[in-house]
Amino acid sequence: MNESLPHPYQALTPDLVLDAVESGGYVSDARILALNSYENRVYQVGIEDNQPLIAKFYRPERWTNAQIQEEHDFTQALLELEVSVVPPLPDEQGQTLREFAGFRYALYPRQGGHAPNLDDFEQLLSLGRVLGRMHALGRSRPFTERPELSVDSYARQSYDFLLNQGFIPPSLEESYRTLGADLIDRLDAAFAQIEYTRIRLHGDCHPGNILWRDAPHFVDFDDARNGPAVQDLWMLLSGNREQQTLQLAEILEGYQEFCDFNFAELTLIEALRSLRIMHYSAWLARRWEDPAFPKHFPWFNTERYWGEHILELREQLAALQEPPLAIF
Repeated sequence: MNESLPHPYQALTPDLVLDAVESGGYVSDARILALNSYENRVYQVGIEDNQPLIAKFYRPERWTNAQIQEEHDFTQALLELEVSVVPPLPDEQGQTLREFAGFRYALYPRQGGHAPNLDDFEQLLSLGRVLGRMHALGRSRPFTERPELSVDSYARQSYDFLLNQGFIPPSLEESYRTLGADLIDRLDAAFAQIEYTRIRLHGDCHPGNILWRDAPHFVDFDDARNGPAVQDLWMLLSGNREQQTLQLAEILEGYQEFCDFNFAELTLIEALRSLRIMHYSAWLARRWEDPAFPKHFPWFNTERYWGEHILELREQLAALQEPPLAIF
């Protein structure tokens, strides 16, 4: 993108956000709160004599309308099965994807709650049950419009972009080039040796996208895509190997009440972590022309950052050679 041109989100003023919400037949009380979201722009908007709404404005040119609609349809289907998700609200014509002043957006009911306690085995059991029900639907058929989580989309394309766009400092370029190539070869091998069913996933199932209030409510399906079921499980694990094994056992106990799990996928956990690490750095680089990113990620694109990133990739290369987590 030409840095001399204004970023599209600079036109997304508070007045435009309020006008967009009111165009849907709501009357705002003019209270607006920007929420922590960088890929899209998300706001809590006060509504007269009612609960606030959450307005999510999609990043221009990231998803097609069909891809966004596929996400909406998936969450609506989950809700109809009484799975704890928060789908967008339809307008009078039943449409969930709205447009206003050149922006595509969706409105959601506000869902209160806090991140789950991953040290609480009862909560882990409950999370597993909900994920099992979610995946039972997700495996019935894959997405047709949304992409697949793969080594190519998350690692190889990230690696090529960072090198070709000159983000890696010259002093570290050779280290990154050789290490990244070795890691991608190892990731290709890891995925090639496991046969798994591609299912519809949440895709970004970390604790920040789960709101706990007596039960877990899964939010923000913006990264929904096809991939292995374990992708929606591994980000709920933390601590040392023993702790992660106990957590995983509890999650899978609840999960398997509703959906079978292919235990061979546990071999992919460190590979998936590697994909996320490589994709995250390229995501920051791809968004660097968005004024919100230099403001909120000032540590990015420094020599220190890239040195630590290379160290993290070396650690992942070693982790890929360790025995995977196993449930006995």
